[in-house]
Amino acid sequence: MTAAAAGLRPAPRPSVISGFVPILRGLLFAVIGFGIGAVIAMGIRLATGAQAWNPNETSAVGTIPSTEQIVTLGFIFAVPAWLMGVGFWGTTVRQWLGYKTNSVPTDWRRYLTTSEDHKVIGLQYLSTFVVVLLVAGVGAMLMRIQLSQPANQFLSPDVYNRIMSFHGIAMVSVAVAAVMGSFGNYFVPIMIGARDMAYPRLNALSFWLVPVVIVSLFLSELLGGWDSGWTAYPPLSVRNAAGQIMFNLAIIVFGLSSIFGGINFIVTVIKMRAPGMTWGRVPIFVWSVFAAAFLATFFTQFFAASLTMVLLDRVVGTNFFIGQGGAPLLYEHTFWFYSHPAVYIFVLPGFGMALEVLAHMSRKPLFAYRWAVAAFIGIVGMSGIVWAHHMFVSGMPSALLGPFLVTTELISIPTGLIFLSALGTVWMGRLWLTTPMLFALGFTFNFLIGGVTGIFLADVPTDISLHDTYFVVAHFHYTIIGGEIFALFAAFYFWFPKMTGRMLSERLGKLNFWMMFIFFNTTFLPMFWAGLHGMNRRIATYQSDLANVNLFISISALLLGSSFLVFVINVLYSLFSKRAPRASANPWKARTLEWLVSSPPPVENFPSTPIVVGSPYGYGTGGRPHAVFSIAGASDEEVSA
Repeated sequence: MTAAAAGLRPAPRPSVISGFVPILRGLLFAVIGFGIGAVIAMGIRLATGAQAWNPNETSAVGTIPSTEQIVTLGFIFAVPAWLMGVGFWGTTVRQWLGYKTNSVPTDWRRYLTTSEDHKVIGLQYLSTFVVVLLVAGVGAMLMRIQLSQPANQFLSPDVYNRIMSFHGIAMVSVAVAAVMGSFGNYFVPIMIGARDMAYPRLNALSFWLVPVVIVSLFLSELLGGWDSGWTAYPPLSVRNAAGQIMFNLAIIVFGLSSIFGGINFIVTVIKMRAPGMTWGRVPIFVWSVFAAAFLATFFTQFFAASLTMVLLDRVVGTNFFIGQGGAPLLYEHTFWFYSHPAVYIFVLPGFGMALEVLAHMSRKPLFAYRWAVAAFIGIVGMSGIVWAHHMFVSGMPSALLGPFLVTTELISIPTGLIFLSALGTVWMGRLWLTTPMLFALGFTFNFLIGGVTGIFLADVPTDISLHDTYFVVAHFHYTIIGGEIFALFAAFYFWFPKMTGRMLSERLGKLNFWMMFIFFNTTFLPMFWAGLHGMNRRIATYQSDLANVNLFISISALLLGSSFLVFVINVLYSLFSKRAPRASANPWKARTLEWLVSSPPPVENFPSTPIVVGSPYGYGTGGRPHAVFSIAGASDEEVSA
């Protein structure tokens, strides 16, 4: 019976403003929290005989700027205030106190508050980091305009360094969280037959720390920004503008988010697999996220520790990295002890996504599945013993050069096994060259170049010559953009129908791929040549004999940027056009569990607990299906999914 037939007035549609109330309340609480912290900081300064606040002070050696102390304590109070305002007070905290909790909306407003549904959180991550990716890309375009001519005056050296720094950390943030946070959150529970993550509230907390990070990085410009790159090496990061404080605080919070997410994935995969989901039946994407989660959990704190020490040098006056007893090399060791494993946090889920797509679109069992899993485990085990190859020119003891050369070369062996798994999967397969498949193949080609060129940077003699050149820039972008971001796009086109119930345009998707693939390679391949001919990275100019190659690179980079506009148009058309085709439950005819439910999946993911009875990649083998469901109300009868 309809509401009209029953004589009831239909519920009013929520206004747009009502959906943003949690975020606006969170911002208000954050401002109040910051004010409380700032007042406490000024009170402490007065109690110790210092001036409460001196806005005209400088960061001279031996002084501790009051602005930085006030901002630091204000930030510490603002973060929990933001979390309370955005929704955690009405849900989690009220339950802790024994009060009735506020209900979370079930309509579109749930994406703007602290929902505990892993699918909502996955889409929150995805939409957030797609925006960050596009903004960071704009920064890259500005840098390439500056570098289109030697001694160009488009950007001043200071502004260039600040844009370069923001671009670097923004893209690193995308690499760390876009894959695991979005597709990991959305699909890992479904792919293992679970109804949610192990710790739904911790999952929500890990996401709602992310807006703090993004806003803080933007607000740093009000304090002069930071010009120390994403690496933030001291002594520069101890002596530069006050915006460095916001960078440090933001990345420490981002580290907490990453650790919370890592713990959640580990527990979810170990404890919440469906009946019959043995370790040998776990989809390869789940394995890749599981491996990366260990790295995020056990290594991220070292980056946070290094930035905390920089923070203490600035706001308390310690001497970890400057002054008598300071050791800047200590920072490099703690930083890279995290940041090289972080490369595998970036890349391992990319490997998993690419292998997932390649297997389904080749209609073949994943080649060397067990070896690929062993390679993931091997990379996790070895990633903590290779960090110092980033420091061959740092002045560290020469006795360490040989051992780190060897370990860095050894870790290429499990990486090579994954690459061979990809090649073996497509070999003699019945290739379905859809847009996801094209991006997965593009990933394979690009990562090959990234891997081969990494060998030169693992060897001491060549690294000493190439370390501070654009050869490193090209290698890094082939690994992260050509590798992980291409895999991210493969996953986006592959899983978009499942997440939204709508199909993306194949025509626009293939145009998006070919533009990205061609212009990515014409942008970054010449950078190897420029680096070999002496072009230094991280500076706003270069020698005049490299003008032609840089103009070519800049034009290619702008065309590469235009490919993302095609992507945005495709997504918006599919979401909002009435003519966009609807997706069936399984448009790719794939076997894994996420394709056995409706598009989008129901709230609890499954009508009943799935029972896993076969391989997720049993194409062409005549074997059993991957899973079956018990029919509601029937005790013994099962239906294949």
